[in-house]
Amino acid sequence: MSTPLRWASRLLPLLVLVVWLAVGGAFGPYAGRLGEVATNDQAAFLPRSAESTRVLQAQEAFRQEESLPVVVVWTAGSGGALGPSARTDATRALASLKGADGVAGTPSPAFPSEDGEALQGVVQLRPDLGDELPAALDRVETALSGVPGTEVWLGGPAASQADLRDAFAGIDGILLAVALVTVLVILLLVYRSVLLPLVIIVGAVFALALACALVYVLADHDVVRVDGQVQGILSILVIGAATDYALLLAARYREELGARDGDRVPAMRAALRQSFGPVLASAATVALGLLALLLSDLTNNRALGPVGAIGIACAVLSALTFLPAVLVLLGRAAYWPARPKAAAGDEAHPVWRKVAALVDRTPRKVWAGSLAALLACAAFSFTLDSRGVPLDEIFVKDAPSVAAQARLGEHFPGGAGNPAVVIAGAETAETVRAAAEAVDGVDSATVFAAPGTRQPLVADGRVRIDVTLQDAADSDAAKRTVADLRGALHAVPGADALVGGFTAQRYDTQVTAEHDRKVIVPVVLAIILVILVGLLRSLLLPVLLVATVGLNFLATLGVSALVFEHVFGFTGTDAAVPLYGFVFLVALGVDYNIFLMSRVREETALHGTREGVRRGLVATGGVITSAGVVLAATFAALGVIPLAFLVQIAFIVSFGVLLDTLVVRSLLVPALVRDIGAAVWWPGALRHRP
Repeated sequence: MSTPLRWASRLLPLLVLVVWLAVGGAFGPYAGRLGEVATNDQAAFLPRSAESTRVLQAQEAFRQEESLPVVVVWTAGSGGALGPSARTDATRALASLKGADGVAGTPSPAFPSEDGEALQGVVQLRPDLGDELPAALDRVETALSGVPGTEVWLGGPAASQADLRDAFAGIDGILLAVALVTVLVILLLVYRSVLLPLVIIVGAVFALALACALVYVLADHDVVRVDGQVQGILSILVIGAATDYALLLAARYREELGARDGDRVPAMRAALRQSFGPVLASAATVALGLLALLLSDLTNNRALGPVGAIGIACAVLSALTFLPAVLVLLGRAAYWPARPKAAAGDEAHPVWRKVAALVDRTPRKVWAGSLAALLACAAFSFTLDSRGVPLDEIFVKDAPSVAAQARLGEHFPGGAGNPAVVIAGAETAETVRAAAEAVDGVDSATVFAAPGTRQPLVADGRVRIDVTLQDAADSDAAKRTVADLRGALHAVPGADALVGGFTAQRYDTQVTAEHDRKVIVPVVLAIILVILVGLLRSLLLPVLLVATVGLNFLATLGVSALVFEHVFGFTGTDAAVPLYGFVFLVALGVDYNIFLMSRVREETALHGTREGVRRGLVATGGVITSAGVVLAATFAALGVIPLAFLVQIAFIVSFGVLLDTLVVRSLLVPALVRDIGAAVWWPGALRHRP
């Protein structure tokens, strides 16, 4: 190529690089600013149309002043009994907080438990404290710690919100740093190249910066909703996906460089031509799978759909523009000190040549053994309890609000501090209250009174009744009581009663999550099937691939059920965990099968199905396995956020990706294709290539 043409061919990559540097410089700060538009309020995790959500909305009419309650519990220190003046001293301490910085209204007096061993009171805080909430709670604790002979515990919504803020405090910095360092170390160890890992990491960071900027703008204009969970998953998803797509393209470019004796531009054109379809199809499976979450009735599920799809789109854009531009400019230097060779088989690790030989020699034994192992694991999937995480397990580390709730449950009715909330017609208030108290499992029912009076507070012709349950608010027994309570109160003529509150919210979330799985799972499978049919131009093979990734998902749930119970000590999983795990594992699992089978299809067109399977497995084994390890490690980084939901998602996706990469994609799928033979391409033309 002449010098003018050479410069012209490198001008476009240089311009692309400049554009991405501008994107990184302008939008980089947004990766740390999503917290400004994120919300972790209660409504973010509730079904939109559920009865408990309607109650939460109706409660707004009964708030004379917006506030965030702190439930205060005093217990006797060192296991002793409360002193005779403890109640008086506690009430005096509560009264001293009136007018204090951050406190709204007048704190309640202290009242004792039936066993006489604890006291309880309520302090209302301003809801707009934001980052000042922990300091306000510290002031409350300091003021209330002076009751002689007692220990004080702060619980309720304010303390829970503070613990949640603390848990998500590392979402912008720690999580991102752990993920990036993990990916960089793995790439350096696997590829033993100096520049390539850095280039891939920079591309992933640029993709994340662009995604965060787009999501920030959309969230700021109330187009999408962001909470802490969505924020964390977005970072992990973009870094993992961008790295995977980059590895596939970089490996193909390396092959083409070797085959074309280092001629950069033609090599990149060929690499893009061969990689564009698989990368785009892989991204489409994940993005459309995430968008299927818009069919969910759970607000945070719906939020993840468009936000995750935006992240995947940015990851693809970076992998197909920034990375090619940099690789063309660097040429062979990107892989230094390694030197690209003429063919993929020449560089393949001996392990993958042996694996391919094993699959080629005894395919039936390989797929039968792999299938048996996966079915054995899948048998335990039905033992996974997804009815919700108990309150004392929501936070992985010790949380003050959880400790306070435990003390509250020891001395007051199980539902104390988290009553069921009933909204009913004012004219039926006493009838509804009496009907509520008559329900088995209810401790007491109290009509919400106007401040300073004993008269019911009426808003829009409705009253609020707080119903304290006998059992702990997060227990199955409490959920059954809520169901019975609804049945009894719905039958009160003219009451038009609605039952909400914490227990009702958990019950509604569980029911909605089960419904969502029945709706969304078939939609995601159909989306993936259509994409695979279009890419592979076959009907039998796409069905086979979808079935194998579905089995991988069930096997992962089975292993997770055992690990969660016997290793992590979880007694339950969040209701949304199985659905999140399905969307990520099935969509991401199909990714690796797309990478493998698109290469197998390419080789089959030249060499036939049997040789195509062998060559495809040898050529892609190393790069797909390293991509799987990177993605698994990236999702594992979610475990640094001390919330049970994210820890559970981190394990399910990480383990599932490794299982898919090392067993399903490496052994089960190629062995099945090898054993079935050319018929696997039916009804496409390749069915005639044995």
